[in-house]
Amino acid sequence: MDNINWNSSFSVGVTILDEQHKQIINMINLLLSNSKTDVRSEVVSDLLNKMMEYANNHFETEELLLQKYGYPDLSTQKHDHEVYCLKVVDLCENTMKYNISVPEKLLQYLTKWWINHILHTDMKYKAFLLEQGVT
Repeated sequence: MDNINWNSSFSVGVTILDEQHKQIINMINLLLSNSKTDVRSEVVSDLLNKMMEYANNHFETEELLLQKYGYPDLSTQKHDHEVYCLKVVDLCENTMKYNISVPEKLLQYLTKWWINHILHTDMKYKAFLLEQGVT
């Protein structure tokens, strides 16, 4: 799989959220570059744990910001985040139990989900937050 290349089309116009998205993409790219490494290695297990922790922190930051400004579609955003977390926990547990290297299924899910989430779901709040003066 190819790395995700950050470009301006990924920017939601809010510095902290853009920086968090960049970090998540960097972690996915690092996981992609270590996809053949044993999943029980410290590198991969630490990376999977950090990705989950960082994603949770990002979701919290995003949701609090959207709540603060009264974003009308916050419930959809929260639901998407919950579904993501449950799916990734399941995929990671299965990875650690049944695979030697990081499975393509996990890599594809992470890559596709984040690209879609940033470019489609998160872009829905971009104009709203900019109208509120959030940058």
